[in-house]
Amino acid sequence: MARRGWESYDFLLITGDAYVDHPSFGTAIIGRVLEAAGYRVAVLAQPDWHDKEPFAALGRPRLGVLIGAGNIDSMVAHYTAARKRRHDDAYSPGRKAGLRPDRATVVYSNRVREAFGDIPIVIGGMEASLRRFAHYDYWEDKVRRSILFDAQADLLVYGMGETATLEIAARLASGTAVREITDVRGTCLAVRDPGICAYPLVEVPSFEAVSTSKSDYARANMVEYQEHDAVSGRAILQRHGRDILLVNPPAFPLGTAELDRIAELPYVREPHPVYDQMGGVPAIEEVRFSVTHNRGCFGACNFCSLAFHQGRTISARSHDSVIREVTALTRHPGFKGYIHDVGGPSAAFRRPSCQKQLKAGMCRNRACLAPEPCPNLDADHTDYMMLLRKLREIPKVKKVFIRSGIRFDFLMKDPSGEFFTDLVQHHVSGQLKVAPEHCVAHTLDHMGKPHIEVYERFREKYFKLNRRYGKEQYLVPYLISSHPGCTLEDAVELAVWLNKQGHMPEQVQDFYPTPGTLATCMWYTGIDPRTMERVFVPKTPHDKALQRALMQWRKPQNRKLVLEALHKTGREDLIGYGKNCLVKPGRGQPASKDGQPAQGKKDSPSAGKRRRPGGPGKPGGSRRVERNDRQTTKNGGPVRKAGWARPKKKK
Repeated sequence: MARRGWESYDFLLITGDAYVDHPSFGTAIIGRVLEAAGYRVAVLAQPDWHDKEPFAALGRPRLGVLIGAGNIDSMVAHYTAARKRRHDDAYSPGRKAGLRPDRATVVYSNRVREAFGDIPIVIGGMEASLRRFAHYDYWEDKVRRSILFDAQADLLVYGMGETATLEIAARLASGTAVREITDVRGTCLAVRDPGICAYPLVEVPSFEAVSTSKSDYARANMVEYQEHDAVSGRAILQRHGRDILLVNPPAFPLGTAELDRIAELPYVREPHPVYDQMGGVPAIEEVRFSVTHNRGCFGACNFCSLAFHQGRTISARSHDSVIREVTALTRHPGFKGYIHDVGGPSAAFRRPSCQKQLKAGMCRNRACLAPEPCPNLDADHTDYMMLLRKLREIPKVKKVFIRSGIRFDFLMKDPSGEFFTDLVQHHVSGQLKVAPEHCVAHTLDHMGKPHIEVYERFREKYFKLNRRYGKEQYLVPYLISSHPGCTLEDAVELAVWLNKQGHMPEQVQDFYPTPGTLATCMWYTGIDPRTMERVFVPKTPHDKALQRALMQWRKPQNRKLVLEALHKTGREDLIGYGKNCLVKPGRGQPASKDGQPAQGKKDSPSAGKRRRPGGPGKPGGSRRVERNDRQTTKNGGPVRKAGWARPKKKK
C-alpha cells in the first residue's frame, strides 16, 4: 500500500485458498475485475481465523469486505465421501492441510463482524453459491439454514459473480446503504417484507418445513433448480423463522466481448511468491498452460454442481482472445510446447444447445442430452474444431490437448464426425477421459446420463479411428458407485459389464452428496424431485462397501465382500472359474455351471487366476485402461488372455 501511495483501500477480499493470480481462481478474477474498475483491493489469503486480529491488520476498508471459501466448498476440501479427514490440500502451499477452517465462509464472516462491526459483508464463491437456500449438509446429516444467515452477511452473490460484484461495488461507492441494495441479479439477501422484491416471485417451503418434511425438501429443491435461468427464472422466497430469504433471479451470462476482457486482465498466472519456499501451490500445475474458453454446461448431470452454479446457458470467448492467450503462454519460461487443455465445464460447448433457449430460457422439465438428446439439439462442433486448428498453427505450439472432459453423447450427435477425427489425430494426450458413470439404464436416468449403448458406440468408433490413423491411445471411463437409484443388483450388473469390457478401475469414486444438487436431494430424501417418486439409496457404509468392492472385484481384499454381494443377489453363477465369473469359490464350495472344475485341469494351470493389470498409470501403480480393443501392461506389452500363466521357474 505504501509503494502504491495508498492511505486507504476500498475492499478487503478474503479467500480460503492460497492466492494464485490466474483466471482459473475466482478470487483472482474478482480482484482483477474490481481493480480494472478503479477500486483499491487488498487480498487476505488463508488468514488465521482463531481471533479477529489478522482480519483487522490492514485497517477498515472504505467500502466493504468480500468473502469466499476458495475454489471448492471447504467441507469438500477437508473431507472424503466417507467423511474422513483429507491429509492434503492442493489449494494450500506445500499441500498442507488445515490452513482454512471448516465452513470457512461462515467463520471468516463472523471474524470480520468482530473486527469491523457493521461493515458491509458480501459472501460469494462456490461454497456460498451452492448453500444459498436451506440445504442438506452431508457432514452434519441435517438441513442447515441458508449460509447467508449463519455468516451474518448482508448480501450473497451466487453463480459467476463479476456482474453482481461490480454493481454492488458501484452502489456502495455512490453512498447507497447496503440494506438498500435489494434488486441486483445473482444476489440473495434477508428481508422482512417480500414486497420490496423487484421481480416476479415464487415461494418455496420454509426452512422449518424442509428440515422436517423430505417431500417439502424435494419440492423446494426442484423449484430452485428450475428457476436458475437468467431468461425465465423468477425470484424465490424461502422463510427462515421471522426472516425471509430473497433470492433474486440469476445474472445474465457474460457476452463474448466481456468474457474476453475478463480473461485478458493482467494476471501474473502464478501463485504469489510468498509461497515459493513453502512448496508452491500445487493447484496451479493443472491449469498453468491451460485455457478456459467457455462457461456453463447444458449437460446438467444430476450429481454435478455446475448447472446450479454457472448455469446451463453457454457463453464462450472469441477465437482471437484465446489465440492471444495461447500466444502469450508460449513466452512463459516454463512452456515446453504443450497446451494442456482448451476447455471449461465441458470442453466442446461453444454455443447454446438450441436457439430456443436464447429467447425462452432452458426447458424446465427436459434435459438437453439425457436420457435421449433433444430433437432441437445443435451438436455442430465446427467452431470448436476451427479454434483448435488455429491454436495448432501458433509458433512454438507442439500439441494442443483436451483434458477437461468431452461429452461423448454430444460428440456422437455431431452430424459431420469431422471433429471426432481431429480429436483422435491431434488432441488426445495418451488417454481420453470420459464419463459413462454406470451401465444400468434406470441408474443412469437418476444420474441424468445417457444410456450405456451411447458410450459403447462411442468406444467402438474411438478405437476404429485409432486403428485407422495408427494411434495407440487409451480410453479411461469414469464411474460412480453408490449413486441414488443404484441397487446392489445394479452394482453386480456393472461388475459384469466391466468384466466383459476387460476393465477394472484402479480407483472408484463413491457418490459424494454436495449441497444443492438434484442427486443430493435424492440421497437425503429418497425421492426423485423431478417425479416425486421413491428412489433406493445405498446409505450405510456396508452398502457402499459392497458396491465399491464389486467395481474392483479382482482385488484380494474385496473377495469377501464380493462373495457376500453375489450371494445376496442370487448371482452364484458369477462364482467360479469361467471367463464370465468374478471370483473363485471358496474351498469346498461348488463352482458355477459354466466355470471350470476346481481341480484336475492340468492343461490350464492358470484357470481362474487374475489377469495381469494393464494400461499406464500413476507412478507406483497401474491404471486399467482400454487401448484399441485390447489391454496392455504398463510397459506396453499385451495382457495375456485368461487361462495363460507365466511358467514356473525350475528349482
